[in-house]
Amino acid sequence: MGHRGFAARIVTAASAIATVASFMAGSAAVAQEKVPADLTALPSPPTTYTPNRTPWGDYDFRGTWPIENLNNIRILFQRPKVFGNRAWLTDAEYAKRVAAAEKSDGAFGQDKGVNAGGTQGLTQWAKTASYAHRSSMLVSPADGQLPALTPQAEKLFKAGRSGWVVGQEYDWVDDFDTWDRCISRGFPASMFPFRYNNGIRIFQAPGYMIIALEMLGTRVIPIGKQAHWPKPVEAWMGDSVGHWEGKTFVIETTNIKSGDSATHDLAKRAASPLNMATQATPPFNTTPTSDKAHTIERLTMTDANTISYSITYDDPEVYVKPWTAQLDWARDDNYKFFEYACHEGDVQVRNYITASRAHRAAVAAGTAKPDEKDSRARFAVPFDHDPAAAQ
Repeated sequence: MGHRGFAARIVTAASAIATVASFMAGSAAVAQEKVPADLTALPSPPTTYTPNRTPWGDYDFRGTWPIENLNNIRILFQRPKVFGNRAWLTDAEYAKRVAAAEKSDGAFGQDKGVNAGGTQGLTQWAKTASYAHRSSMLVSPADGQLPALTPQAEKLFKAGRSGWVVGQEYDWVDDFDTWDRCISRGFPASMFPFRYNNGIRIFQAPGYMIIALEMLGTRVIPIGKQAHWPKPVEAWMGDSVGHWEGKTFVIETTNIKSGDSATHDLAKRAASPLNMATQATPPFNTTPTSDKAHTIERLTMTDANTISYSITYDDPEVYVKPWTAQLDWARDDNYKFFEYACHEGDVQVRNYITASRAHRAAVAAGTAKPDEKDSRARFAVPFDHDPAAAQ
């Protein structure tokens, strides 16, 4: 059966967001952290900057911090292997990235409509942000590649079902992942750039930090809470507890919805910790999550317009060792959030089920031929490319 609808959702949206400014040219420049001489070195985020304080005394992180620029400039989640163990680009590689940003900005306004291409302000961000020199979001393991799955997790990954699995038919809602069904992108998948709707907004109140995501998720994080929920209680975004370590806000998250994508029991299905809509992540959205999944996030303001964000993910039943990603959030308080009305009018899940059943019945009756080509096959292999890695 063809898979045009779900495939078109990602391709059309990717084109549509190109008409939106990734980083407005009028925004203040972000800090220019020095690229180390040793390109494999990854210094800790600088803490020389002191943020303003809220009226109740916490450091003030409030603002809008879209990560659209990371998606548009093609800093991939896993590192292109040509970069090896380097966390930073060479000058020649960086020049290719800047040239690609200039080309993207130059294309803005040349076409009309939702499929028009181009960006605004991407070149400025590339020339002023130290993060534009990075080789990948994943920084540990040192080679920028995800650790191997455990044997049991690998088995569940291969047996998993979603709207992206090649050759899969659809019989019920348990044949789709939580993103297909407009429920959740999963955690920590929701914290990484997608093809579109990459807004992040921080609110603060006495005793709380709130991280509002433009697409499917708002996290209300208590500060100083001593204990997590009892183990049987889980949520799609987990149970997060925050505290301050100097100028850095640290978030520990447990009780992430556990399960896999192989089961037919909806109550036991879980979102993948990484979503294939983030560039250079595993395909299919079928990586399982165990009840031992645990994250530590660290948010540090390195200047008035930049937050250094890192997350370490540890799930010993799924990955053979923890992994860490680090990215920069750039302030853009002109970025507009609009309602992400994903579930309203979502008839696609029903349509895919009825179409799949009808097609199989027609093939069995001899009135239709099996599909020779599955359009989902292109999502089963890496299809994002960092222009800085071009040979």
